[in-house]
Amino acid sequence: MKLSVIGSGHVGLVTGVCFAEKGHEMLCVDHDTEKLARLKKGESPFYEPGMNELLQKHLATGRLKFSGRTEDAVEFGQAIFICVGTPSTPRGKADMTYIEKAAQTIAENLKEYRLVIEKSTVPIQTGERLKRTIARYVKGDAQFDVASNPEFLREGTAIEDTLKPDRVVIGVDSAKAEALLREIYAGFNCPIVVTSVGSAELIKHASNSFLALKITFANWLARLCEASGADVEQVVHGMGLDHRIGRHFLNAGIGYGGSCFPKDVDALAHIAEELRVDASLIRLISDTNKSQLQRFYEKMESELWVLNDKTIAIWGLAFKPNTDDLREAPALRLIDMLKKAGAKLRVHDPVAMPNTRKVHPDLYYARDAIDACAGADALAVCTEWPQYRELDLAKVKASLRVPIVFDGRNCLDRKRAAELNIRLLGIGKGPIGAQ
Repeated sequence: MKLSVIGSGHVGLVTGVCFAEKGHEMLCVDHDTEKLARLKKGESPFYEPGMNELLQKHLATGRLKFSGRTEDAVEFGQAIFICVGTPSTPRGKADMTYIEKAAQTIAENLKEYRLVIEKSTVPIQTGERLKRTIARYVKGDAQFDVASNPEFLREGTAIEDTLKPDRVVIGVDSAKAEALLREIYAGFNCPIVVTSVGSAELIKHASNSFLALKITFANWLARLCEASGADVEQVVHGMGLDHRIGRHFLNAGIGYGGSCFPKDVDALAHIAEELRVDASLIRLISDTNKSQLQRFYEKMESELWVLNDKTIAIWGLAFKPNTDDLREAPALRLIDMLKKAGAKLRVHDPVAMPNTRKVHPDLYYARDAIDACAGADALAVCTEWPQYRELDLAKVKASLRVPIVFDGRNCLDRKRAAELNIRLLGIGKGPIGAQ
């Protein structure tokens, strides 16, 4: 089937290459001319494992094309996926400017039936607004349907998540729209959940907020463990064996970040409050997450006494491994706090340093993780890259001026650190090593 994607960011580009992989003919649109030039050359504008390979493969097969005109998307695809950004406003409400603009352009160029599909994360009732906007601006009697098909991809495993999803959710209000979406997903081996448009919209926000709640609960448990002498990893392991709870996302750390959880939690709270539903539980998720990094900073300050003129090594800048995404990354907030305190920073990340330079050009960007530690008074681990887990801690100790490590992701070998007498302070665990 011929399908169009409006917006070639993380969601849109992954959607385009993965549907091309499933045999569909894809046209992806983006108005960023620099990004578009890179895409046409087979270069992904962001780091995602497997992306460049699929991008280049389907540019070669001809199943994937790019354009800078939304009008081309309306003409090309029988179904049009809207994958534009919905950033948060200062009040936490989703900014729907790009969604509305896409709807208007679709309407003004609609000549025959099209299925318009929300793929971006949108507040409940957006489908109704999309339908109303297209109906207002459409010329003639061209027919259309609006559907919701939320994505559940994780940055770093987005290709795998899209090609082999746990489930596909389609929100529709017509048999024709359902039939088209079932045809689009015919090559996917997973349950297809058919709901109303509004229910599909809410499933996405509710899923992300619940996962954020699990992370936040683990971080709250970590605070209790530190106060009581328990070990948070032992506690969540025991909890996670209960199939009703599960182990996924019960990881204590310095807080979640990225393009989804912070935005979606705030948006769900805003939606609830607009509908006069108490949102204190959802607001607490966000507030607790933000305070988790502050506690980590205070732990560093307490251990190091004076941060001014101290040299701190930082491992990991992206909000999670296998991505170069810095949106809401805890490491960037920590850098701001440490710089304000007068610390000197030596940082490393396997892929996110080029993006970080745009925000913090004055940092020392290390050649590798060991170089970051050279002469540092302490090391802070902010992203649990596998490369850091595998490093020889003896080399880390030899490189540091003072063997103090703040493990913000509980990813380093505590037993080995104890053998080397490295002072290691994790999350939800007692410190080990010499004072």
